[in-house]
Amino acid sequence: MIDPFGRSITYLRVSVTDRCDLRCVYCMAEDMHFLPKAQVLTLEELERLCAAFIRLGTTKIRITGGEPLVRRGVMSLFQGLGSRLGDGLKELTVTTNGTQLAKYATQLVDAGVRRINVSLDTLDPAGFTVMTRWGRIEPVLEGIFAAKAAGLAIKINTVAMQGVNEAEFDRLLAWCGEHGFDLCLIETMPMGEISEDRTDQYLPLSLVRARLRRRWTLTETDYHTGGPARYFDVAETGRRVGFITPMTHNFCESCNRVRLTCTGTLYMCLGQNDDADLRAVLRAGASDAALDAAILEAITRKPKGHDFVIDRRNDRPAVARHMSVTGG
Repeated sequence: MIDPFGRSITYLRVSVTDRCDLRCVYCMAEDMHFLPKAQVLTLEELERLCAAFIRLGTTKIRITGGEPLVRRGVMSLFQGLGSRLGDGLKELTVTTNGTQLAKYATQLVDAGVRRINVSLDTLDPAGFTVMTRWGRIEPVLEGIFAAKAAGLAIKINTVAMQGVNEAEFDRLLAWCGEHGFDLCLIETMPMGEISEDRTDQYLPLSLVRARLRRRWTLTETDYHTGGPARYFDVAETGRRVGFITPMTHNFCESCNRVRLTCTGTLYMCLGQNDDADLRAVLRAGASDAALDAAILEAITRKPKGHDFVIDRRNDRPAVARHMSVTGG
């Protein structure tokens, strides 16, 4: 799959549910309304779509949500995709909030998952509850260490928010170094109405990186995982810190990703609204050839880049859909 700008599309992010057991302030509204079951693809339909992408050259699949591990029976999807590792698919991974990891870490390893991303924006228990609106940090930490014990490589994803967790990045970097985790900091993105003021939340990572350099020796590296992060080695910990900067420095020139939602909608760009309805193709009884053709047609419409911007006059999101709908 080659897009109009010559980029090879090898990475598929698949949201298996829009539901989550937390309500992080930058991601969801507190009173979220979730999709009716009839609109959500079955796990078998999701696996068939993933198989089509693998046929067309996808080598990495990341399972996301919402919170993917709250979907009933989701391990059958991991097992089905895991059986394709070494047969076109090179990597199967997951992004999770960690609440269910203590239950599923060993099963994920058995399915072929070797690396995971865990969203964790603070190490402070009270702050965690505020930022997630009702969550408890203890099950998340239990899950993280269960995943480590199971042999999973762990990257901690932290959304940087001005006036919320910006005093914690040194602590997070030290904690990750102590336990053998990489850390990835992410700029908040203007997606969906969240009942919060994003102009107050937004914190440019160029400023964060400059602050971190006061304590840590950061050396740029060419290490990459296939995603958009720009990584630096941290001399004092022997680990890495990554920066994802959709607002201050976009990463579109090397984009190799598309996103499939739990409803079968394919978004060619996180920050644009153009999409392809693959659920309709599936449920019309399409052959594998017809399904492949629908995917390839969609790739011809992949845009050059996103145009995220914080609207400081109206605080309107650049994209109306929530991140939980698109897939993190």
